[in-house]
Amino acid sequence: MPASTTDPTEFAPLFHSREVVQGRDDALLKRVFELRYQVYCQECGFLPAANYPDRCEVDQYDATSAHFGAFNLRDELVGYGRMVHPDLAQSFPFQSHCHDLLAGATLAPPPQAAEISRLMVTQAYRRRRGDVLAGVTIEDDLPRVNRDLRDHTPQILLSLYRQMYAFSLAHGMRYWYAAMERSLARVLSQMGFAFVQIGPLVDYYGPVALYLGDLRELEARVGRSHPTLMTWLRQPDVGAP
Repeated sequence: MPASTTDPTEFAPLFHSREVVQGRDDALLKRVFELRYQVYCQECGFLPAANYPDRCEVDQYDATSAHFGAFNLRDELVGYGRMVHPDLAQSFPFQSHCHDLLAGATLAPPPQAAEISRLMVTQAYRRRRGDVLAGVTIEDDLPRVNRDLRDHTPQILLSLYRQMYAFSLAHGMRYWYAAMERSLARVLSQMGFAFVQIGPLVDYYGPVALYLGDLRELEARVGRSHPTLMTWLRQPDVGAP
């Protein structure tokens, strides 16, 4: 069970995340694809629902991606994200939409990188005005100096990042690509998550820019600004099997 909400070292007390493994968790993976259909096809209209008659949004990258689900205390699926590995040509999905880089920007070595994509939280947990798909309320813009970080952080997103971070460490990955809203990147930066914009604004399932995160820089920044959060990120999620 996740730790109590009174635990001063717990940053996602109401949620836990785990990897959803193909071949082992196929029933759960189907729920994941149904969630993606609900969000990308029905709620946002990013993809035509008619292309998915089985109401499961699946693409060519899923078979070689790592999938992660976030769950509430009732073990209901409430969030999802995947890490897409480079293909045989050492390229990523973002490269079909984000063609240009900002001046001075460089790409990471493909074997050490993954693209975080389809990051989403169910609509039930996006009820506040200003919420984005990842479950962050942009309107609030995050911790003012005298606020407790635990009370103003996106718990589901942090829970997913925790599992992705553990997966990255276990598989020798150092870099994360992510196409995100600039406002979301700003909120993450305030938490110490070191994503650097490397591409201009494009339409990639909404207006986003390409960012690159170096996990070594993330560890250093979060360790300095929020050491308790860094300690929590390094611990295995008790909700994982």
